[in-house]
Amino acid sequence: MKHIRNFCIIAHIDHGKSTLADRLLDFTGSVTDREKQDQLLDNMDLERERGITIKSHAIQMEYSFEGNDYILNLIDTPGHVDFSYEVSRSIAACEGALLIVDAAQSIQAQTISNLYLALENDLEIIPVLNKVDLPSANPEEVTDDIVDLLGCEIDEVIPASAKTGLGIEEILAAIIHRIPPPKGDPNAPLQALIFDSVYNPFRGVETYFRIFNGSMRKGQQIQFMATGKTYGADEVGTLNLQQSPKKEIKTGDVGYLITGIKEAKEVKVGDTITDSTNVTDQPIDGFENVKPMVFAGIYPVDNDDFEELRNSMEKLQLNDASLVFQPESSAALGFGFRCGFLGMLHLEIIQERLEREFNMSVITTVPNVSYHAFTRKNPNTIIVVNNPSDLPDPSGLDHVEEPYIKASIITKSDFVGNVMSLCIEKRGQITNQTYLTTERVELSFDMPLAEIVFDFYDRLKTVSKGYASFDYSPIGMRVSHLVRVDVLLNGNSVDALSALIHKDNAYTIGKKMCEKLRKLIPRQQFDIPIQAAIGAKIISRETIKALRKDVTAKCYGGDISRKRKLLEKQKKGKKKMRQIGNVEIPQEAFMAVLKLND
Repeated sequence: MKHIRNFCIIAHIDHGKSTLADRLLDFTGSVTDREKQDQLLDNMDLERERGITIKSHAIQMEYSFEGNDYILNLIDTPGHVDFSYEVSRSIAACEGALLIVDAAQSIQAQTISNLYLALENDLEIIPVLNKVDLPSANPEEVTDDIVDLLGCEIDEVIPASAKTGLGIEEILAAIIHRIPPPKGDPNAPLQALIFDSVYNPFRGVETYFRIFNGSMRKGQQIQFMATGKTYGADEVGTLNLQQSPKKEIKTGDVGYLITGIKEAKEVKVGDTITDSTNVTDQPIDGFENVKPMVFAGIYPVDNDDFEELRNSMEKLQLNDASLVFQPESSAALGFGFRCGFLGMLHLEIIQERLEREFNMSVITTVPNVSYHAFTRKNPNTIIVVNNPSDLPDPSGLDHVEEPYIKASIITKSDFVGNVMSLCIEKRGQITNQTYLTTERVELSFDMPLAEIVFDFYDRLKTVSKGYASFDYSPIGMRVSHLVRVDVLLNGNSVDALSALIHKDNAYTIGKKMCEKLRKLIPRQQFDIPIQAAIGAKIISRETIKALRKDVTAKCYGGDISRKRKLLEKQKKGKKKMRQIGNVEIPQEAFMAVLKLND
């Protein structure tokens, strides 16, 4: 065990995490020239295109240093705030972390939140100053920022460039010298932490784990503690670039397990694996079921594709257990699914993967969060509202609670005013303001989650000219004065456009929705009223005027009554048309609600 090192890489998005992992693999000879490619551990097309890590990866490297052969297990982590639970489990499986900071962008919000996670788990932190070869780099100032943040010495910060390979040797030396070897008792009952799982269409779910105590052998009967289910270990092995099967994996090491499980739901990230006959008495702390934060309806464009969409969603769920969905129907859109996501980025990725991998054209409704409603009749019973149409009748409603988050925003001091105005407009309450340096400020707000679901992140980047970084964590439910705003087209309610909104903003948002829809819905042969309503009270109205044929064109001269007779006949026809007419809503109308401020 003394020659094993387990470490992860933590960084804000786009600070060079995946590139540094590539250089470490090159330098330790873990990849051949044929296998080399950029962002080697990011194997999804979407990850490469967007330059983000969506799924965490693990890989084992062998490295000879000062006459000893070492095994280095790198557990890569996603960089985006939506996947913070996965990051926390990857961190729990390690003894050390490389903290990467971009020499041009300095410390960002995600860096700090992941650093606190690592410090809570008592990890040894190795600070790395990346991209020092860039012309815009400011190494001295950023090094001072890192020293202030960590309280370390200046010479402990390793200057590096993942692009050119500068400093890689020093990083590997620091991993071996500074990160402690794993501790654990090889003779104790098996205790292993699941930090990731991948679905293989031929072999079922592959589980990635780190052993804290005991060992795991091929053919052993093992038990997953959260689900209580028992399986046979068909194959165990270590994670090189290709999997290499082994007879046994011992304490302190990282490996994979294949048991022929077909359901991704049965393997929960953060669960503890133990021996089914000699069960450990202590599951590893920190396990929780992944909770969706944002809900949206996904419907097929053509209703005949409903079953095909169901199959596509089930296949996606095999790869991504944090996606939850259940069937629902809408009067406007037919049959579809109400889906739960970890955040807006997760929603975008699922939508994009449905289109790319399964050729499904889908309509996504307005995203919303999960509320708790209480009625006067049963004041102690929580009614969970994931869809605005589930909200009980306002006449019997006692109160509604909505989820709040603690938002941490780091920005340049020039933009503090703009960022504060934006957060206060989004019903945020400032709780703290800290100057990290004379130029950089950290602002903390308590905000409703519903307000950041729409366009908050885009607007934050706009008001701060791209300099602000944002991170959040949930802090529970609070009572709020919410109302359901319905949109009526031609007198019929369109349930897919309903939204739960704070009472103070209801009028403004209702008005904007009506104006936006008036521009997007094509004109028909009859007038279409668009109304926003709270209950039976109409709060805003716009009208799409009818396309009219000029029926009086052939009447030149003569008595006015002839013209009036033709106009009255047309008016009756329009009235009849309006009673039986249907209004087709284009897909842009559903997405337009997200961009009301454009």
